[in-house]
Amino acid sequence: MRSPRLMLSLLLALVLLALVLSLRYGSETLSFSALRQALDPADSRHFALMEYRLPRTLLALLVGAALAVSGVLVQGVIRNPLASPEILGVNHAAGLCSVSALMLFPALPVLWLPLLAFAGGLLAFVLLRRLAGHSAPLRLALLGVALTALYASVTDYLMLSRPLEINQALLWLTGSLWGRGWPFVWVALPWLLLLIPLSLLLCRDLDLLALGEEQAHTLGVALPATPHRALLLAVALAAVSVALCGPLSFIGLVAPHLTRRLIGGRHHWLLPASMLVGALLLLLADLLARTLHPPLELPAGVLTAIIGAPYFFWLLMRTR
Repeated sequence: MRSPRLMLSLLLALVLLALVLSLRYGSETLSFSALRQALDPADSRHFALMEYRLPRTLLALLVGAALAVSGVLVQGVIRNPLASPEILGVNHAAGLCSVSALMLFPALPVLWLPLLAFAGGLLAFVLLRRLAGHSAPLRLALLGVALTALYASVTDYLMLSRPLEINQALLWLTGSLWGRGWPFVWVALPWLLLLIPLSLLLCRDLDLLALGEEQAHTLGVALPATPHRALLLAVALAAVSVALCGPLSFIGLVAPHLTRRLIGGRHHWLLPASMLVGALLLLLADLLARTLHPPLELPAGVLTAIIGAPYFFWLLMRTR
């Protein structure tokens, strides 16, 4: 049996390594000595490092962690291995609200995007629960995919009806960290500093919910308040992430599953470890997006989809 503390330490070391690599590689590759020199404000590379690479790297770390925690919460409450914010349509509904704001109100401050995305994600999740009820995992996932297609179609129609604003929306919809500076980090931080600690407080209740609602209630879990609170936190985390970086596919699905295989299912370890795995996945996806075809840059969302889609198909086959 792997030691959870050892695995957490290893994951933390990998995240720190990915963070350093993300700062080193870009339009110009910096050696370790050049990276140290660039920390000096007098260095010609200081501005690019501190105003472009560093905030982008920190945002990738924060958003990856948030999406992973969101996935853990959804899977823990629904007890469904196929559940995640993107599979259930929450991300695309949040994206629809954000795109609507970007297209209809181009001067809207970035501060408002998480609120609008949260409203869209929450409505989407309520609709899905109404339609699906207590369906089997496969049916719930397929219904989520159908609703995702609906939200994507409405988003496409909105963009085609306003061609002058389409470029900004297209870049955002692919799921990209390009051009994300300090304002995006400052918007993300207060949300995540509030939502992630609240999520960690639910670890014991999520462990008990895995035993079934009847037994969890007998052991002191407040029903239905606790599941509703967990799902509200999950939707908020996913919505903030989508509002800032666009819909980054499959991190909320893949990160919790990989972490369970590494560390087990106890949420006391699963939640913090999933945060590290989610951050690592997005840091690596963004790093590859910048370095595969220089000087062109791929959206990070393309890389996460390439990784996540086969994993989702594999889970579908196992669930049948």
